[in-house]
Amino acid sequence: MKKILGFLLAIIFLSSCGSNERVSKEVFEEVNKSMEVKKLNEVDILQAGMEWGDEISTEAQQQLVSALQKAIEEKGVPGAIEFCNVQAFPILQEVGTKYGVTVRRASNKYRNPADKPTEEEKGILEAYEYNAENELPLDPSIQKFENGEVYLYTKAIKIPNGMCLNCHGEPGTEISAETQKALAELYPEDKATGHKIGDLRGMWSIRIPKKEVVKKM
Repeated sequence: MKKILGFLLAIIFLSSCGSNERVSKEVFEEVNKSMEVKKLNEVDILQAGMEWGDEISTEAQQQLVSALQKAIEEKGVPGAIEFCNVQAFPILQEVGTKYGVTVRRASNKYRNPADKPTEEEKGILEAYEYNAENELPLDPSIQKFENGEVYLYTKAIKIPNGMCLNCHGEPGTEISAETQKALAELYPEDKATGHKIGDLRGMWSIRIPKKEVVKKM
């Protein structure tokens, strides 16, 4: 994209020269370089999409964790559950809007029904589940949809530490009665308990328009 911009600037520059003005060899060669259009192949674009997806998912994770920790400090675990119920989706929407993508989490053991996997996500999520059960790598992936015009970047989400077990661990032991009550009120279909540290929680799912990746390259 930068070379295309250079090409346009070169045209403007040459047009500004009078008919009697000579252009030096060095300037002429630089203009020729600017006119070279960078050829992007699909492998390069997919790799750029993978790197961008990792960047976006990392930022989304950091924002959620930071906001959750603050909510726990101010309101305790039951209050933080209410915070997540109201604020988690707006945080992800804000990150998505910033990058021109759609950011969400998907899980078969969802807490919020909005996190149920879509048809596009089901097979990928099942592959992560299979790998987790068989102690295989949980590497990020990127798939093409809509005739290759949209990329779906996914990355496994694991239970990172004991703090998460206050909401996702064993009811009655790691999850207090007060927290359990808040979960039952806000998430009557909750399937996201009984986890241990290191368990697969679900996956990041980021829909990235191909044109947005190309713009960034």
